[in-house]
Amino acid sequence: MSSKPSQRLLYISNGHGEDNHSSHIIRTLRAIRPDLEIAALPIVGEGNAYRKIEVPIVGPTYTLPSGGFTYMNRLRLIDDIRAGLLTMTWKQYQAMKAYVSEADVDFVAATGDTIGQAFALLSGKPFVSFISPLSAMYEGKLNMDLILWQILKSERCLAVATRDAYTAEDLRKQGLEKVQFGGIPSLDRLKPAGKDIQLSDGEKMVALLPGSRTAEAVRNFKLEMHLAMEAAQLNPAVKFRAALVPSVMAEVAKIAEDCGWQYEQHESEGREAWVRLSYGGDEYYPKPVEILCYSDAFNDIACRTTLVVGMAGLAVDQAMAIGKPIVQIAGEGPQFTYAFAEAQDRLLGLSVQTIGEQAATPEILKAAAECVVRTLEDAEYLQACVENGRQRFGPFGAAARIANMILSNMDRAIAAQQSEAAVGV
Repeated sequence: MSSKPSQRLLYISNGHGEDNHSSHIIRTLRAIRPDLEIAALPIVGEGNAYRKIEVPIVGPTYTLPSGGFTYMNRLRLIDDIRAGLLTMTWKQYQAMKAYVSEADVDFVAATGDTIGQAFALLSGKPFVSFISPLSAMYEGKLNMDLILWQILKSERCLAVATRDAYTAEDLRKQGLEKVQFGGIPSLDRLKPAGKDIQLSDGEKMVALLPGSRTAEAVRNFKLEMHLAMEAAQLNPAVKFRAALVPSVMAEVAKIAEDCGWQYEQHESEGREAWVRLSYGGDEYYPKPVEILCYSDAFNDIACRTTLVVGMAGLAVDQAMAIGKPIVQIAGEGPQFTYAFAEAQDRLLGLSVQTIGEQAATPEILKAAAECVVRTLEDAEYLQACVENGRQRFGPFGAAARIANMILSNMDRAIAAQQSEAAVGV
């Protein structure tokens, strides 16, 4: 009888940020154990983070009207159900069970909350859990729903990783002994890549992060452009750089037209085109402003910026973790509403200033611009943000920690299965 050529791991995740976390861990897994066969089941969205690193996708993928953020507004769950949520979830479950059986999967890793972990449990295989969306820092204690708690306490769940050390300690106090601190995997690769973002030493720069879901990010970016106009009236020396995903970058010409800005596309040899947006000034905003937009320079923009205007989830977490102050304004959603921004405020602590308690109005944008300009000059606060980022999300090395957690538990599980099989012969 022939034996399997290598070990097989199925990665399950339910969310765009979760896909991103998982993709970084998979890259590290491949570096540590190149012969490990890995497939992925993204439950929410198209799984683009997996596709970019050529991980085979198991089962159908789809995009929800809510973007997966029904916990912010439960009424959006109705739209998801009308769009076929229950049917697609059932199809994904069937595809998972078929793949686990046909591919003879050895082990499962799941990133996400209850849905992702439930899939892992129902796979019938031993698994490890990375509960990346959850944190005790929101409320001081993680009040986990009963279903998820039972999943994590099950014998099939061999280990649990958290996004921050505070949550790991909190869950240990609650009786979950198998938990350990993981971290934010993408931080391990958040280093300047040498992209030319046309910034001189000593210049103060504000990064605009409008998010990654195209329609919402376009609306968010328009708000951030207005904020930049307001800030330029207070301090014309401030530089603005926008880190946009390619789908939003493709809309920038239309955004400029809608907002009355000038649009200039620039080609650079060996890299993606970049765009200069500029507003020449009028009687209400007499001082000109420009924003340079890039779709391939997030790392350089995040690492070199002085401050972030954030309307995103994971990207804001990353910037905060490396010590950047965050000014938030709420949009219409479905993700970055005031409820989401307020939750980010609690999660990230003193590094975040949320302006307004509703979707941004002209008055809120003006107040946010004043906050941006004032914060740029507050050296003591900027240093406090560096310390806060280190304390809340450090130390780095999450991808390696979680990858090694997966491999060690998988090896033990396979060895135990082989031992049981040998006894039964």
